[in-house]
Amino acid sequence: PQQRPVGASSSTGSVRLVQGTGRHRALDALTFGLFAVALGTNVPTPLLLVYRRTLDLTEADLTAIFGCYAVGLIAALTVSGAASDRFGRRTLVLPFAVLAGLVSLLFVPAAGSLPLLYTGRLLQGVVSGVVFSVANAWLQELAGPDGQRSAATRGAVASSLGFAIAPAMSGVLAQYGPAPTTLPYLVHVAVLVLGLGALLTVPETVHTRGPGRFLALGLPPEARRPFWTVLAPTAFGVFAFPTVAATLLPLLVVPGGVPVAYAGLVAGVALAASAVAAPAGRRLGPAAAPLGAAFGAAGYVLGTVAVGEQTGSLLLPTAAALGAGGGLCLTAGLALTARLAPPETRGAVNSAFYAFAYAGFGVPLLLAWLGDLARPAVALGLFALVPAAIAVWLTVDLRRVVRAG
Repeated sequence: PQQRPVGASSSTGSVRLVQGTGRHRALDALTFGLFAVALGTNVPTPLLLVYRRTLDLTEADLTAIFGCYAVGLIAALTVSGAASDRFGRRTLVLPFAVLAGLVSLLFVPAAGSLPLLYTGRLLQGVVSGVVFSVANAWLQELAGPDGQRSAATRGAVASSLGFAIAPAMSGVLAQYGPAPTTLPYLVHVAVLVLGLGALLTVPETVHTRGPGRFLALGLPPEARRPFWTVLAPTAFGVFAFPTVAATLLPLLVVPGGVPVAYAGLVAGVALAASAVAAPAGRRLGPAAAPLGAAFGAAGYVLGTVAVGEQTGSLLLPTAAALGAGGGLCLTAGLALTARLAPPETRGAVNSAFYAFAYAGFGVPLLLAWLGDLARPAVALGLFALVPAAIAVWLTVDLRRVVRAG
């Protein structure tokens, strides 16, 4: 039997459910809209190799560009969830989806301007923080109490597919197509126009203004412990695993860097594995969280061997393991978020989950710093103990949460 969400009240409160075939059409439209926005987020990733050459960027410049994305993201997550609880999901998702297209167009002249490159990545972080957190809350409400796992899978697959296709697409177009720093962004804008059309058909689910208090999650007492002991460590693996495969490992394994198309392929494999693992996470239920952490640990071990032996052929299986771990953690985390979140603060709780998840974006920088203190292979090998410990912790703690219902 379907368990009632821990944080849900007996009524929907300010949330209005959508019924019948209209609900399925709305879910499909919102899923595609989420994919279209996610597609733009990783278009610049392999192109950073092009920008490094055309703009004569230093490693510090690349780190700062990466950091701009995180700054915009965290700032948006701080306010977006609570704002959507107060003003509605459509009110935030639609204008920020439009902004996603404008940001892609901004990257076209950014090929010759470092300030525009910083601005574009900062705004991409803002778009990601708003759309991913609020759209997943919207999916959960459209799916209704009996469809929370399905909503989690939709959100995980849509975003992971967008993340995966973008770097592979932009890497190939940049290396083999005309206008390498223009065409990938125009492709994204074309897809996003279709996504915006789909989003316009999705009904609002919040019809009474909630409190919308920033940083106030409103969790009931029984949901507070699993929020910190299960949801937070699960969220860590969502991006801490695939970002290492997509950004750091190619630079450590192949001296002098890799071709832009191969960099896109490695990133694409990591994020495609995340998308493939997401439906499996739905079937696994609570076990998806510790299994995702275990995949992450295995990926770090493979990465240790690849870096230590300078074996480029291990990059793809390493990326697949790390990506699968991230996908399992994303599905498990979104499902638990839906279960813990009260209807009136669903947006805020989703934002909190994504804040934990995006903290994993700092792991490549941390590993690069540790690699400067010791050998990179040693840093990777020691860091593999972190997801291994999380896997053990989640295995033990999830049993208690499941028993508690």
